[in-house]
Parts: sequence; structure tokens; C-alpha cells
Amino acid sequence: MASLQTPGIQGSAPTKNPELLAWVAKMSQLTQPERIVWCDGSAEEKQRLTEQAVDEGILIPLNPQKRPGCYLHRSNPNDVARVEHLTFICTTNKEDAGPTNNWMEPEAAYTKLTHLFSGSMKGRTLYVVPYIMGPPGSPFAKVGVELTDSIYVVLNMRIMTRMGRAALEMLGDSGEFNRGLHSTGDLNPERRYICHFPQDNTIWSFGSGYGGNVLLGKKCLALRIGSYLGQHEGWLAEHMLILGVTSPRGETTYVAAAFPSACGKTNFAMMIPPKEYAGWKVETVGDDIAWMRVGPDGRLWAINPEAGYFGVAPGTNTKSNPNAMASVSRDTLFTNVAMTPDGDVWWEGMDGEVPEELTDWQGRPWKRGSPEKAAHPNSRFTAPMQNNPALSPKASDPMGVPISAIIFGGRRSNTVPLVLQAFNWTHGVFLGATMGSETTAAATGKVGVVRRDPMAMLPFCGYHMGDYLQHWLDMQKSIAHPPKIFQVNWFRQDKSGKFIWPGFGDNMRVLEWIVNRVHGRVPTEETLLGWVPRSDQGLNTQGLDLSKEALADVTSIKTDEWKTELKNQETFFESLGHKAPEALTLQRKLLISRLGS
Repeated sequence: MASLQTPGIQGSAPTKNPELLAWVAKMSQLTQPERIVWCDGSAEEKQRLTEQAVDEGILIPLNPQKRPGCYLHRSNPNDVARVEHLTFICTTNKEDAGPTNNWMEPEAAYTKLTHLFSGSMKGRTLYVVPYIMGPPGSPFAKVGVELTDSIYVVLNMRIMTRMGRAALEMLGDSGEFNRGLHSTGDLNPERRYICHFPQDNTIWSFGSGYGGNVLLGKKCLALRIGSYLGQHEGWLAEHMLILGVTSPRGETTYVAAAFPSACGKTNFAMMIPPKEYAGWKVETVGDDIAWMRVGPDGRLWAINPEAGYFGVAPGTNTKSNPNAMASVSRDTLFTNVAMTPDGDVWWEGMDGEVPEELTDWQGRPWKRGSPEKAAHPNSRFTAPMQNNPALSPKASDPMGVPISAIIFGGRRSNTVPLVLQAFNWTHGVFLGATMGSETTAAATGKVGVVRRDPMAMLPFCGYHMGDYLQHWLDMQKSIAHPPKIFQVNWFRQDKSGKFIWPGFGDNMRVLEWIVNRVHGRVPTEETLLGWVPRSDQGLNTQGLDLSKEALADVTSIKTDEWKTELKNQETFFESLGHKAPEALTLQRKLLISRLGS
């Protein structure tokens, strides 16, 4: 790790890359740090920075017997989540950003943020964080460099990315790298902006310390900038998990799946099959993001560009996700969870009884029965993917894995059946484009309102959503052997409002059917809306406590509900204006016609 005492002097920097050195010098002259530190990603650096963070009160050591190598961070109470309303796509033409993004003209954004960044690091350290999204040497991988004044960001980035010397070696003398500038500023929400400049491959983030706003390799580069690059370079950057499922006969099938928040995405990525599936194995390639390209064999290949998990803590337990619980057992950074008297962590939904006393996420005493949450509802863990007992041996393969199935899943109490296979690629893109989840009273004041979230990308698409959907349609031309596309819904309810399907590990039963469909091993029943499991050769229900009537209910397609659904989709397509892909609007009209007949 080389340090520069005077901003702008690059003599001890561990690189000779002229564009990188010039950019670091220019940004340091703007922000005026006391010193510059180039991060190398070494174990010695991790120890030194961790000790510094503890000394400065940024990290709190946890019980080394219960949580070896683990620390707790408490953020400012006004800075605990992504700020979608302060996240901007800055393109020259407003229409390129589209109606689902906040837009700011690039020159205006640079002017506004230059004023904020001016002198923002006086008395602070500017850390230069070179990192790779993707395995080193992979044709999928992208290099980024984040300049930050937050030691918390540095320690999180070394978990979430391949950070340090490896990134500088991969970059060499090239000027092709994402330029990320971040300062916590004074954490004033009135001066908080996360601005993406897709045409410049640049991200500026000011006024926040929360991971989703400041770990610039994650949503910012991997999805918002990544989706823009993917459109221009002919690949897909998606908010998708990747898993491999291996049958007892040794056949491994790789699946990518998109789920909006609170729809069981991480649970599915780390699923443990039920006892009836002895000999089956599910392994995690990635839990959140997939970069997919067409391989020389005409199949769609995918990598997980990340190296760690930035997961939501509340609700995670040994029933919902035992592999996630194992993943956070060591070398993990926890953010805004509660702490037990003996120095362990706790959150709502964790295993065991609620402790009598805790220190809550803001550092205040908390007692059982308190109306306030002990852990923030969006509290997080940052854990290395190597901690996952179910980690796929292909998780760091530079060539990625071949995707045989793509799954879209929302959270719907009715209408959408347990599983449905699309008729073809275009129909599958339609299913992904119109997916969504029902709101809760806590979120909107209204229950059961469907919020459309195309491909689970609504907050993360870096350009016009209509162009994004057209890009999906256009990709078929270059994929000689496209994946089969499916829609799932774990959350269908009965008349009393109870979930019909047990979920969790039993989702393996649906996954097995999908795998069998991919390999052409089981027949289906054709419906107006897609192919569904046949009652006689469909889902494996051995050992499942579910009546025939309940199974029929959770897999049923009710025409009246779908007529309403298709009518309600009209608002979404209208919002895309003239960029709504004609192929998708025709799909909708065709289904309306078929249902009407």
C-alpha cells in the first residue's frame, strides 16, 4: 500500500497508467484530502485498516469465539438504505434515461456535484480502490476504480470485489475503467446524490455512507452502468441469482433467476433440498447479479461479477437460509443489526428466543417487548462468498456457466400460478417485462396493488426501460440455443389468506420440474398462458403436506384474474411511450384475444 502525502503527486503510486494517475490527481485536487492511500488488497492491509476503523469507532469488534473476524458498523440514522429518489441517470438526451429513471443533464450534474466535492476531503484520507467485477482474466470482467474517503467502503469493497493489485495488473495501461468518486460529505440528506454518467463510464456519489449508495461496484457499476454497456456491447447485466443444480446421476444444470426484493431470492440461490431429494445438490454461483454473454457454442453463459454477499439480515435464520447463516459465521461486516450483551449479533427473525436485553442498531439499550425494532429492517451483512458451504466450484470460473433456464418470480397472492413455462423467447420476455409484486399497507397504505418491476430491474436499469426490453428481444438473434424461460410464484394464498405453497427447500420440487423441462424429460399441459405441470406427470409431491385440492389451487390459472391482470398491464406499457416494444404489446393483445375467446 503506497501513500501520497501531497495530493496530485503520483510518485509512489503502484501503477504507471497515465490515464489513471491523471484522473486520481485531478480528483484529489478537487477534494483536497490530507493524504492519498492506494489499496493493494493484501491481508496486511486488511488488518491495518480494520484496526484503524476500530480505533476510530467505525467498527465494533464482536465476540471472537462466536463471530471470529466479525465487526459491527452503525450508520447514521438518516442513511440506512438506497435513495432511489436521489439516484440519477445523467445522459445528454433525457429520453435515453427513460421514464422510470430520474434524469439530470450531465453538465448540470457535474457542476452541482463539483461544488459539493470541492474540499470535501480536507483532513481526510482519499483511498484509491482498484477493483475487478468478475473473475480476473475473464472476458466478462470489468475494472473499476473507486476513490473514497470512507474506510468502511474500503473494507466492504475488499469483500464484495476482487480488489487491489490484481485490478491494476488487469488494467495495465488501458484507460478503459469505470471512474467512481465517493465522499460521505456531512451525511446531510439535502446534499445526497448518486449520479451515473453512462456515456462517460463514471459514477459520482456524495453524502451517503450506506452500501447500496457507495459500494460503487455493486448496483451502480454492475447494473446501472453495466446494463448500458451491455446494450452497446451485446450482452446482459441482470439483477439475477445464478445456481447450479446437480441430480443424483451427476447432471448439472445452471439457472439464472430474477426476483424483486422480499421474494426469496437469496434463499433460492442457497437452497437446501428437502430430505426427499437425497442425492440432489444445489450450489450457489451468485446470489444477486448475473452478467451474461453469448458463448462460441451459441449458448448464454453467465458469471457472478461479485465476490461476496451484501444481504438483508432480518428474516434470515437456519430455517429460511441455513447456508446464509453459515456464511456470516466469520469474517463478516454487519451493519445496523442489534448486539447481544456477550458481543454477538441479533436481528428480528433470527433463531431462538428473543433476548431479554440488547443494544439496538443505534447503540441504545433495548428490552424484549419494545415496540421498536432492535435491528434496522434494512440491516445488512457483508460476507465473503467463500464462507458459503454451498458455493459452486464454478463461482470464479473466468468463462462462467452455461444458462439452461431463466426464471422470473414476483410476489402475488393470486393470478400467477406456482410455475409456468413460456411458449418461446418473446413470450418469456413478456413474462419478465410484466412481473411484479403486491404492495403492503406498510409500504404504500394500500394492500394488493401490483408494482411492476420488469426483470426485477426497475431501480437498476441505466437507460430507457423500453430500449432495455427491446435489447432482450434482440438478443435472441445471437443466441442459437436460448435458455427456456419460466415464471414462478411462491406466494399464492388461499381464501383465508394463508400461503398455500410451503416454499424454502420445497421450492426444489419446482426447480426439478424446470430442469426436467429443460432436458425434455416430462410432458406438460398447454394452457392459454403457457405450459404448466401435468397432474399425472408433474411436480414431485412425495412427503409434501399438501392436499390435492391445495396443489390444484396453487397451480391453477383463473381466466377472470388474468383478464384483469392483462388490463392492468396497459398502464405500464403506456408509460414506455413509443419505445414500448411492439413484439410485447402484440403478445399482450394476443393473450387478451385468446382469453376473450
